[in-house]
Amino acid sequence: MNFAIIVAGGTGSRMGSDMPKQFMLLDGLPVMMHAIQAFHRSTSSPQIIVVIHPALRDDWSALCLSHAFSVPHAVVSGGKTRFESVKNGLNAIKSTGADLAHCIIAVHDAARPLVPSTLIDNTFRQALRSGTAAPAMTSTNSVRITNGNGLENHAFPRSRVYLMQTPQVFNGAILCDAYEQDDDNSFTDDASVVEKKGYPITLVDGDTHNIKITFPEDLRIAEAFLGNCT
Repeated sequence: MNFAIIVAGGTGSRMGSDMPKQFMLLDGLPVMMHAIQAFHRSTSSPQIIVVIHPALRDDWSALCLSHAFSVPHAVVSGGKTRFESVKNGLNAIKSTGADLAHCIIAVHDAARPLVPSTLIDNTFRQALRSGTAAPAMTSTNSVRITNGNGLENHAFPRSRVYLMQTPQVFNGAILCDAYEQDDDNSFTDDASVVEKKGYPITLVDGDTHNIKITFPEDLRIAEAFLGNCT
């Protein structure tokens, strides 16, 4: 059984707007709806769980009503951190009684609206084979590494640097085992949580269009990508 946890627990403060970034309009639909549709269209056909900040649940319901958004999904309240939000999503899956060892679970950032369904399917297939799958892009920029206090730095081969994306997809038993750990400042994504528990991470090719909406200019880039696709 396949599941997708779409995490939208934040309030998008870096967008400089009162409206959370996942609710901002992109081609006439809220950003998060594009992400949900991508999973719904994929051949992996996961059951979708959306994790939203508790204060925004009513706003999401109103948006679904106003946009006649009918893609089936469950809504779960987020926690204080992304780690807690993902854990809440996992608890919702556990409550269904699903056999975690035979589940594949994706975790995706709601702020990545242009994720291709082909990328979703590729990560699900890889996770089925190896237990873990995380999309990543090699860096196209030159890279320098600083020391702890930032006073010194040195060049580092960019071919060895990978920029992580979502969805990151895992065997359900592996992901739930990893999330039994305590939260840690070193956890920047789900792969880092799983890796700390001792599981190797399998990388798959990411996609240049799979950008994360963080700043206002990212929304304009996403609109340009959509324009090139029509």
